[in-house]
Parts: sequence; structure tokens; C-alpha cells
Amino acid sequence: MIALVLAVGYLLGSVPFAVLVSRALRQADPRTYGSGNPGATNVLRGAGRLAAVLTLIGDAGKGALAVWLGRHVGSAGETLAIACGAAAFVGHVFPIFLHFRGGKGVATFLGVLLAFEPWLGLACCTGWLGVAVASRYSSLASLTAAVAAPVLSGLVDGPDAKLGVLVAMGALLVWRHRSNIAKLRAGTEARIGGAEGASKSG
Repeated sequence: MIALVLAVGYLLGSVPFAVLVSRALRQADPRTYGSGNPGATNVLRGAGRLAAVLTLIGDAGKGALAVWLGRHVGSAGETLAIACGAAAFVGHVFPIFLHFRGGKGVATFLGVLLAFEPWLGLACCTGWLGVAVASRYSSLASLTAAVAAPVLSGLVDGPDAKLGVLVAMGALLVWRHRSNIAKLRAGTEARIGGAEGASKSG
């Protein structure tokens, strides 16, 4: 049962809302422009605000739905809930429907946090928004959320299984932003609302 629930969580995460929303709105596939990343930030650059908002809602929603599924199926309770959320996060990053070439997972990560620990999700969303507004770097805001989630959880609840999962998700999120980190250090990272360079490494 647990394996089946985790598999469903992964499949939920694999649903490529950036691509589906762009097709529905008759916009170009987000993998063909900007950073080539099928996520809300890149969709904003190439398809506009409506498409980006719908992508954001879909990506966050699938993470939240996975947590709900894990929480209400079987008897594993909170442990299965966060594990199922993590499976959805992995599914977004390595989606089977896009040949394992997915987005960076920020919206899905935040959706998992909001569903599992609302206070933690709100804190990380607030941190993301504050850094994004102040710096206009989506990547820097995302890195802040990736680090803040396990730190805040550890400070409030102490070491537990949930903390281990959050550390793993945060580490994967940082790893997915490795090219952005290099661009931030070089001063070449694209800002929110700005044009992305020709490179698809972002």
C-alpha cells in the first residue's frame, strides 16, 4: 500500500502543468525558450502572467494533493504524508512524462510545505516573496526557501523523520539551482521580469 501511494504521489508530481497550461492557452512550449525550464518563472517570461499563475497553482496544488493523499490513506499518518509530498516533488523534478527532465520544484516544494505544516509553508512563502521583491532574483528567493524550511523545522520541532525529508528536498532544490548559483556569483543571473539569455542552463 505504501509503495502504491508513493507511486501515485510521484505520478501527480510528474504532471507538467507548465506544458499543459501553455498548450491550453496556445502558447509556445516553455522548454523551447528562455531557460528551457518547465516552471512558472520561465512561463512568465514567455507566456505571460495568466499562464504563469495557472502553472504556479497547478504545481503547488499537486504537491499539496500528494500530502493530502498520504495523510488519508492507510495508517502511516504524517510520515506517509511528508513522504508522499516528497515523491511529488521528485516527480516534478524528474517527471516520467517529460523524459525525466522537469522543473526545479519550487512551487511543488512550497505546496508540500503548506499542506503538511501550514505555518512552515507560510513562513517559507513569505521569505520567498520578501527576497524576490527585494532582489528580483527568483533563484535567490528559491534558495532561501530551500534552506529556511529545514532550519525552521529543526528549530521548532527538533530532529525527526520529517526533518530528514525536508533536508533531502532542500538539498535537491539547491542542486537544481546550481547553474543559477554560478550566474548569481558572476552577476549574470536574469531578474524577474527581465529577459533570459540564450543559454538554457538557468
